[in-house]
Amino acid sequence: MDAKGRLRLPTALLKQMSAMVDDGFVVNRGFEKHLMLYPKNVWDKRKVEIDQLNIFDRQKRKVIRYFYRGASKLALDGSERISLPASLVDYAGIEKEVVLFAYQQQVEIWSVDAYEQELADEPDEFAEISEGVMTGIKVGLLDE
Repeated sequence: MDAKGRLRLPTALLKQMSAMVDDGFVVNRGFEKHLMLYPKNVWDKRKVEIDQLNIFDRQKRKVIRYFYRGASKLALDGSERISLPASLVDYAGIEKEVVLFAYQQQVEIWSVDAYEQELADEPDEFAEISEGVMTGIKVGLLDE
């Protein structure tokens, strides 16, 4: 990332997302101290999910507010860069180098230090956590 907050997205990543990036992106705060970058059409789907939450429930209102806090539309410039808002860069503690972690049509943007700290936080009970999370999810799709 340069001093003006511009981040050049890797060509390989843009190729994988080519059908989705024409409408631009939306960036917002991640669940941890990182940023989430969504192609606009994926953001629109996430908005539909969030907008279904009951606004009369205090916890759900907090989730809605937090999800939208800092959300900003972005477009690629001629050098395949996006300009990240300073407030979000500060929130994520990003200085110069970043780690991009792409999955499910979205990209996490981490400061190197925060990402390394996240990786170092390996839970001792990972198998138990996985069992609880994956219960009820169909597995073995490759065998079908």
